Amino acid sequence: MSSLQARTRIATAAALFISTCPLAAQAEPDGTTPTATPLTANIGLVSSYRFRGLDQTFGHPAVQGGFDYAHPSGFYAGNWNSNVSSGAGYPEGSLEMDFYGGYKTTLGDFGVDVGGLYYYYPGSRLDHAFPSVNQRRPGSTANGNVDNGEVYLAGSWQFLTLKYSHAVTDYFAMPGTRGTGYLDLSASYDLGGGYTFGAHVGRLFMHGFAYTNADGSRYDGRYTDWRLGISKDLAGWIVGAAYVGTTAEGRCGNGEFYCFSSSMASDGSANGSRSRDAGRGIAVLSVARSF
Repeated sequence: MSSLQARTRIATAAALFISTCPLAAQAEPDGTTPTATPLTANIGLVSSYRFRGLDQTFGHPAVQGGFDYAHPSGFYAGNWNSNVSSGAGYPEGSLEMDFYGGYKTTLGDFGVDVGGLYYYYPGSRLDHAFPSVNQRRPGSTANGNVDNGEVYLAGSWQFLTLKYSHAVTDYFAMPGTRGTGYLDLSASYDLGGGYTFGAHVGRLFMHGFAYTNADGSRYDGRYTDWRLGISKDLAGWIVGAAYVGTTAEGRCGNGEFYCFSSSMASDGSANGSRSRDAGRGIAVLSVARSF
């Protein structure tokens, strides 16, 4: 996908520092605390959607939102959605739909979360979009809708979380990339007064992949991304600002892998659309709320 991105999205969902956690329960007039509902919804607006550091909307804003169900036993399920650019690796597609479920529990300051996540891009079409992109699989083609399935395991301690995600399908429809992994270390620290500081660093381990840039240099699709941000709770609305950067090779003048176009057809052509470095550093603004 350059991927998710025309490449491979290689591509939290979301990719930026916004909070979609359920709101804290508010006291009733009589002083009692209402029973928390197991079903919550969230909605947000971001100035640019970054997934694992890579641009998913060609620098344009994205409207995002979803639903979550959390059972008292620790099992949960949910759905999250966002608009995307077809040139980010989803030919003729403009919507990302994520479906996930799993189990999490805590013991004191420690927590464990295990589950699965399925990324789906309705309307996307891969006829012969990437027949020569993965040079470890010469002649391979991808057909049908773009999708990706992952399982994940996360452990947390106080404000730190370490998570590993493992692709059980070809990574965003890239032939031969099943087994790709992503390691994510993140921190969310309460500064008081409604402010929260967030930091993240992640590493994408592309499996079974090779690509040659226009200058003849070889690339295996692996890269590191990071994010630093701060958010403020304003009467339930979470307003945030973050800086996102990566080591992804996306200089378009050099024909590098993570150079994405503003649009893409199912045969992989860009039809004269504009292109830009999908891994460039950028400031991202966001506003979100859970209900």
